[in-house]
Amino acid sequence: MAYNEELVEKVRELLQESDGLTEKQMFGGLAFMLNGNMACGVVGEELMVRVGPDNYQEALGERYTRPMDYTGRPLKGMVYVEEDAIAADLDEWVNRGVEFAGSLPPK
Repeated sequence: MAYNEELVEKVRELLQESDGLTEKQMFGGLAFMLNGNMACGVVGEELMVRVGPDNYQEALGERYTRPMDYTGRPLKGMVYVEEDAIAADLDEWVNRGVEFAGSLPPK
């Protein structure tokens, strides 16, 4: 599956100052890892964000989100954010992923 290169560049810009940033092909897209923990990524035209299990239901209650179900089963703590929300709130969503990934021990 191809992913939106323009969106990838926008996410890279937001994360450029982050320590321990790496990129990895995952879920048919590109994931952004902080100290070995996935924070967010781009799959197709959507942003995937690791919000964590405690923030999962809240994130799903927001417009333009849905469970990340790449395997056919929802991955608890992971959401897809649709294109309509990305334009207005990309930095907020990326920060949510960074916050959760930053709360985990480095791998």
